[in-house]
Amino acid sequence: MTKTVLLAFALLSAGLMTYAQGDLTSAPDGGNKKATVSEQIGLVNITITYGRPGVKGREGKIWGTPVAHYGLVDLGFGTSKAAPWRAGANENTTISFSNNVKIEGKDLAAGTYGFHIILGETDNILIFSKANNSWGSFYYDPVQDALRVNVKSEPLEKSVEWLKYEFMNQTDNSATIALLWEKRMIPFKVDADVNKIQLASFRNELHTKPGFKWESFVQAANFCLQNNIELEQALAWADEAITARFVGQKNFQTLSTKAAVLARLNRMAEAKAIMDEAVPMGSMIELHQYGRRLIGMKQPQEALKVFKTNYDKNPNVFTTNVGLGRGYSANGDYKKALEYLRAALAQAPDDLNKNSVEAMIKKLEEGKDVN
Repeated sequence: MTKTVLLAFALLSAGLMTYAQGDLTSAPDGGNKKATVSEQIGLVNITITYGRPGVKGREGKIWGTPVAHYGLVDLGFGTSKAAPWRAGANENTTISFSNNVKIEGKDLAAGTYGFHIILGETDNILIFSKANNSWGSFYYDPVQDALRVNVKSEPLEKSVEWLKYEFMNQTDNSATIALLWEKRMIPFKVDADVNKIQLASFRNELHTKPGFKWESFVQAANFCLQNNIELEQALAWADEAITARFVGQKNFQTLSTKAAVLARLNRMAEAKAIMDEAVPMGSMIELHQYGRRLIGMKQPQEALKVFKTNYDKNPNVFTTNVGLGRGYSANGDYKKALEYLRAALAQAPDDLNKNSVEAMIKKLEEGKDVN
């Protein structure tokens, strides 16, 4: 009797050791890997989380087989009788967008989606499902579809052992996401209205802690200037930087930002009046940079005036000597430019600046403008 009890206990213990599952963390089962890949398009964060099945010697036996089936099939489990491929392994492949985007030109709202594919030999239907926490496609329900788009697959010359997602062909406002496995790639393009999203973020943040600094309003206005968008909004932000209660300050940066917006709006007389007020407030570096900007804007006479003002405030130092050298050169007075650049050469703070000034002197001696 004792031996029988001990044997039963041993078998029970063995069964518990074999089958009991607790809540401890373990690696993905089935020999699959787990991965997450992220990328940003402007402020839009895109994150894909997926299981990575391996080819494992099944070359030529992946696509159009039970491993990655074509069309919609009954997988024999769960509630779906017409399931797409899970586009990975184990749990739902998920893809998250922090902001609204376009997929292959079609709108998709911000959110996290379960990602499935109705595969074909070359034509595929990508499915972005509102249900994102299922296991595979066993519970797929087309009622939960947020978006479907059609794309074509492309052949790969070299086999990819472990399924992966990559971001390709990135631009300032788009990227291509591609699923790669075995000798097939399934790409789709994501576009984001980065300027619209950025401006919405600025508007929101300027009502929070960053809005207690004039620098934040200058930053927002300059973004509009750099991208030549929403110039009236930029002007309003520039005004806030100067006049907002408890926040605004009248200084070179705030005034010059407003003047730049006014100039972009072709309100040149107002822009000039504000810059006349701003210049006496400028630091040596601010005035030097402004003078160079005027040269870039093909206003050499105005630039020379600024460089002279800077020199009067900060006489005979490296930066202001270089400034006058550039200013006189832009106005065609190479002899005067050489005088100030030779003075600057003796004041160069390091080899990099010394080499730069030497190159400018050489240009002037050859009868060439240094700008």
